[in-house]
Parts: sequence; C-alpha cells; structure tokens
Amino acid sequence: MSHLRGHWQLIALTALVVALWTTPVMLPLRILVVFLHELSHGLAALLTGGSIEAISLSPNEGGLTTTRGGNLFAILSAGYLGSLVLGVTLFLAALRSRADRVVVGCLGAAMLVIAALWMREGFALAFTLGTGIWMLVVARFFPHEVSDMVLRVIGLTSMIYVPLDITSDTIARAHLHSDAYMLAERVGGATMLWGGLWLVISLIVIGGTLWFGSGPQSNLSFARR
Repeated sequence: MSHLRGHWQLIALTALVVALWTTPVMLPLRILVVFLHELSHGLAALLTGGSIEAISLSPNEGGLTTTRGGNLFAILSAGYLGSLVLGVTLFLAALRSRADRVVVGCLGAAMLVIAALWMREGFALAFTLGTGIWMLVVARFFPHEVSDMVLRVIGLTSMIYVPLDITSDTIARAHLHSDAYMLAERVGGATMLWGGLWLVISLIVIGGTLWFGSGPQSNLSFARR
C-alpha cells in the first residue's frame, strides 16, 4: 500500500496513456516517439562516423532517416533501442532531477535545430518546428511541474510504444520492411530473431527503470504559488 501511495500519480498516468492509446489524443505523442526513433538512427550514424542526409515523418506514424556512412549494425539497431534510451532519459530527468525546465527547453531547441538541418517535407517540418516552439514556451513560461509532467508523459509513451512497435513490426508481421528485416538482410539471422532480442532488451530496460528509477515516491506536489 505504501508503494501504491508513493506512485499513484504515475500509475494513473500510465493507465490513462494506455486507455487513450488508440485515440486521436495520443497521435501527436506517438508521432513524437517516431521522431525519437528516427533521430536515434541519425545519432547512431553520426556517432559511428557517418552523416544524416534527411529525416522524414508522416501523419500516419511513418518515418524515414536517410544516412550516409557509419556503422550499419549500429544505425539499424538504434531505432527502437535508441528511442527507448531517449525516452527513459527524459523520464528519469523528471523523476530524479530538478532540471525539468532545462531539459524541456533543450529538447525544444534541439528540435528546432533538427528541423532546420534535416527536415525537408512539409508535415515533418511543421510538426518538429511546432513541437519545438511549444516546448520552449512550456519551459520558459510555465511552472516547473508542467515541464516535469511533459517529460513523464513523453518518457512513458516511449516506454510503452517501443515494445509494442517491436512486437507489431518485427514479430507479428515479420514480413514488413522494418529495421529488423533490413538487419537480417544485411547482417544475417532472422527478422524475428532481431526483433525478439530488441524486445527482451527493451523490457529489461523498462523494468529496471521503473523498479530502480522511480524511488520510494514519485508523486508531484502542485503547490499554490
């Protein structure tokens, strides 16, 4: 019961995200997680000596990152796992630090830079610019608790989305031209093998984050100002 009392807000928020998952309310957040997925491909390319040519997003939750050079294994593996790491980082920043407004502001500024450098298509450019500007406004003009909640919601959405998407695209529908499919083509193994491995890793990371990262108490206190 003490655990429930200490984390009731987080439990309620998770239940709300799951309940609204297939509704239009969650669409912007699901697209944002796709953005993190595509960004992770690009970051893996940069970190392994390659470059990003373009990043694309679509209203139906599609995305594409075009890279040049870099380590192919790292780039293809980074989509799901990298977006999960980014989501976990944002989630822990909310729960374990007081730098929420700084983190939201930096994320918003990063989205503006990414839009300027690598977004070419109308929807992708509008979504990234709009979300980046909104985050800067939240960080600058709203209380700390609002930035904290923004990070919690993005982090939770990423942690929910990643294993669901891995299961859907690489295990349930292994014929799709997914990251795991391309990795199987280029490196070897089966699509379901890579998808299953990523799924296991993602569940371990999520479980560890919730168990060790949430601490004894995670509820927000919205004090009158």
